[in-house]
Amino acid sequence: MMRAPVFAGVALACTTATGATLAEKAKESGCINKPMLLAGDTYRCATQSGAFSYFNVPDSNSNSSNSNGKPAAASSSASPSTSTPKAPTPASFPRVDPETQKGRDGVRRKVLTEELASEEKLLTESRTAYADGAPPALPEEKADAEKYRARIARLKQSVTVHEKNVEALKKELAAVK
Repeated sequence: MMRAPVFAGVALACTTATGATLAEKAKESGCINKPMLLAGDTYRCATQSGAFSYFNVPDSNSNSSNSNGKPAAASSSASPSTSTPKAPTPASFPRVDPETQKGRDGVRRKVLTEELASEEKLLTESRTAYADGAPPALPEEKADAEKYRARIARLKQSVTVHEKNVEALKKELAAVK
């Protein structure tokens, strides 16, 4: 039996046989729960690994009824990934006044600015310690070149992480209203 490919925790089952029942497809896909109708003849179920398996069952309307005669998906809630139009926000839904939101945005900007300053300081320290890939060897590293290479790798990784953090914080700050 061929394993279905998995992309980002989602198993994709490619089916070519026609006329298979929902139960057969569910078993073939390794479902551990009852398959849920998504749209048309496409079903989704969870697998042993925790991933989701998607499969099609042609003419599934005749094969997917449960004991009360309703389609299998009628007894379960709809998937959040299905495209359903968004309902308008109810009038009774609490709203934040503009001044409160400005205050929250100001606090967020302040926190992000402080984090950015801290991260830039850590980046400067990391770059100084890394010394462009040639930091002086510590006494215990003089006898063991592998320890020296490992420390250089850790220092380079530290510089890279701090550079990415600074970049992400700048991007986040740019998005603050």
